[in-house]
Amino acid sequence: MTTSGTTAFDLDIDDLVEEAYERLGMRMTSGNQLKTARRSLNLLFLDWANRGLNLWTIEQAVLPIVQGDNEVALPLDTVNVLTAVIRDSSTSPSVDITIDRISRAEYLNVPNKTTEARPAQFYIERTNTPKVYLYPAADKSYNLVYYRIRRIQDAGDYTNTTDVNFRFLPCMVAGLSYYLSLKFAPDRVGALKQIYEEEFARAAAEDRDTASFFIVPDVGY
Repeated sequence: MTTSGTTAFDLDIDDLVEEAYERLGMRMTSGNQLKTARRSLNLLFLDWANRGLNLWTIEQAVLPIVQGDNEVALPLDTVNVLTAVIRDSSTSPSVDITIDRISRAEYLNVPNKTTEARPAQFYIERTNTPKVYLYPAADKSYNLVYYRIRRIQDAGDYTNTTDVNFRFLPCMVAGLSYYLSLKFAPDRVGALKQIYEEEFARAAAEDRDTASFFIVPDVGY
């Protein structure tokens, strides 16, 4: 038996939308149907950002900081920061020092935010223009190395493929079908929502870090 020998199956926006409409029992016949489906797809991506980690959108970034820095802007497509270290390149080899994330209230209660030393804590301000606040302020030049969750890229042109890992393709089609049913097939909303939630749960269960971890009980008083 001959197999294809390829593992590159993907869907461009046109095919994705066509598949979603077929699940509604409809054929895509107008440009407005394509336009509204693309809008729904972009809203679906925003919903995924609210549902938790999407591992393919986690990336490492490096932010240079100089003496006196205690507030630095993050890229606008940053959803959240997971962990960070301060990299001191004045030694050979460079040394990475863990810093702890603190809450807004903890940072607010710091009495002198301009005190200079090696940063040991950071607070992430998750606004439309996200920022990282460091305490203490940097006493010299460092690199802030961090892992961030970025936004899923917009759908864009209809000939594009999506910025989604292949494991989420079935979930994406199911989700778009559900979103479109709210507008075009209200009689199918319940069934399509259930299918979507099942597909998302299955994909999310696989989209996780499988590194080993150990639990050590505290047997002391």
